[in-house]
Amino acid sequence: MDAAGLSVAVWVLSLGMSSDPCAGHTYVLDDGAGLGRVFDGIGGLSGGGATSRLLVNYAEPYRSQILDFLFKPNFGASLHILKVEIGGDAQTTDGTEPSHMHYENDENYFRGYEWWLMKEAKKRNPNITLIGLPWAFPGWVGHGKNWPYDYPDITAAYVVNWILGAKQYHDLDIQYVGIWNERNYDSKYIKVLRNTLDKVGLTGVGIIAADGDWSIAKSMIIDPYLNDSVEVIGAHYPGTTTVKDALQTQKQLWSSEDYSTLNDDIGGGCWARILNQNYVNGLMTATISWNLVSSYYEELPFGRDGLMTAEEPWSGNYVVESPIWITAHSTQFTQPGWTYLQTVGHLAQGGSYVALTDGKGNLTVVLETMTHDHSVCIRPPLPPFNVTSQNATFQLKGSFASIQELQVWRSQFNFKTKKPSFFEKLAPLKLIDGSFTLNLAEDEVYTLTTITAGQKGSYPEPPPSARFPKAYKDDFNVRNPPFSEAPDFADQTGVFEYYINLTDPGPHIFTLRQVLTQRPVTWAADADQTISVVGDYQWQNLTVSCDVLMESVKTGVFIAARVDKGGQSIRGAQGVFFWVFADGTYKVTNDLAGNTVLAEGQSGTRAYSWHTLSLTVKGQYASGLLNGYPLWKNAVVLTPGNGWAAIGTHSFELAQFDNFAVVAE
Repeated sequence: MDAAGLSVAVWVLSLGMSSDPCAGHTYVLDDGAGLGRVFDGIGGLSGGGATSRLLVNYAEPYRSQILDFLFKPNFGASLHILKVEIGGDAQTTDGTEPSHMHYENDENYFRGYEWWLMKEAKKRNPNITLIGLPWAFPGWVGHGKNWPYDYPDITAAYVVNWILGAKQYHDLDIQYVGIWNERNYDSKYIKVLRNTLDKVGLTGVGIIAADGDWSIAKSMIIDPYLNDSVEVIGAHYPGTTTVKDALQTQKQLWSSEDYSTLNDDIGGGCWARILNQNYVNGLMTATISWNLVSSYYEELPFGRDGLMTAEEPWSGNYVVESPIWITAHSTQFTQPGWTYLQTVGHLAQGGSYVALTDGKGNLTVVLETMTHDHSVCIRPPLPPFNVTSQNATFQLKGSFASIQELQVWRSQFNFKTKKPSFFEKLAPLKLIDGSFTLNLAEDEVYTLTTITAGQKGSYPEPPPSARFPKAYKDDFNVRNPPFSEAPDFADQTGVFEYYINLTDPGPHIFTLRQVLTQRPVTWAADADQTISVVGDYQWQNLTVSCDVLMESVKTGVFIAARVDKGGQSIRGAQGVFFWVFADGTYKVTNDLAGNTVLAEGQSGTRAYSWHTLSLTVKGQYASGLLNGYPLWKNAVVLTPGNGWAAIGTHSFELAQFDNFAVVAE
């Protein structure tokens, strides 16, 4: 055996691989007959909604470390795409994100955190693709109706203003924009949006439609103007398959939202299958994870459904989960603009392989052998299948036949031993006559590539996990200029923003204000009341206090404890809610909707005056103070037993909050 043959044998045996190059099945990787579709990238989605809410509150250096694991090239996930929600003031899964135009004559391109996040991503990867998509719209866009397509010119102008604002105020170039997340598309609106973009010089901004299923493809086939208006057909959770109509359009096909699965190792296995098989089965050239990072209270819907977890800014703790490294298997060794080979497919005993080239001699091959039992995708539930250990021989032909060495990276989930290893760099593989053989076990991911720049980035361990502080207060005087929200507050209905109260020269100049006076064009089931939650969901016995100011004679405000629901379930939230109203009354309810009254009476409260509310809940009893004096006591509380603290208003009305504090046992 010559030296080259010996090196192959040693490498194969060191990995437990067969030394017989003829064993198992042979798969040809060849560009001789032409190439497949152009690769558009892998990305993450911030929004839909408020899924990055807690990330901005992290102190340095932890915040930058998290961002590096997401966006820094050749370090962690090295994402190619960042898709963000165009905030619409409404509940869109885990919270609300503020709009750049609460009202028709109001424009502010510094609200929220998506601008900051896009800039941080761009700082790390100047070539990252940026996408915006609305889930909801301010009420004025729909003229009081829950259907923005009735006024296509207004809706299009609203969206285009967001794109223009991104450039003017943040120097961000938005490359793609969607229409309305997971709602029926409207052909007229898409054409109006395309025309509006073109009129203001945004001819290079492509429209993705319809961010639901593939059904728009049929309309595009029979409507040339619609077909010309849409650059990318994007489907959500397509189950790795597409449809004939979508292929017939010859448009780019993307899984524009996918994954939506707990980010443990089983979720990592799901993600590995999706990334390969979206192209193998459906010719989709981009896949975007919902969501980017689990940075919202875990007890909200779809807790920990991100590529990694960063939900404790108060401790600094974060967790780099397996989906980060599964992403790296593809993103660190390819770039948008590379091209898939036509020779991709399924492995004979289960699993799949894809191969891509940059057209300059570089080749990257990604293989996955994820089993159904250990890589269950919650959304979509992919069909069952079996994977068994197998020998796989790969023969490189065409322009790749002369490749003599490939870099090797491997992830092994090892579900049986519960000792996984992710994104390990192995010894380079020496090829003989363009051929190599792998012995593939279940639940593995391999990257074999000519690219040498890969890296498993790391930082010192972050601080240990810790519960939310039992003593917490915020007078809203100390503000972080890039953000409009107070740290740790998670708006569930309505929008609570920093406010400078110039009419009050006293102690309430800097406050937090609920700013919406009209119900938005909703996407999920908002409550009739506005509410922002904060704190530890496990809180049971606690005292919540806050100064409140009602800015309308027709409204009321509340503080609350033990709030047990948020996100899309906010309408049914229970807890202990202490309300005061501008008509001089109060009530205590066991639910946000106010249907179960525990106590009520006269309070003397009125609009345009500050009042201090204090709510104490201990065991099955609750008591309240108004301006330091007992207003009611020992109301019986049977359920719930724990939950967040909260503030809010009785309806969509202006109100201010100051000197918020919680002391929990």
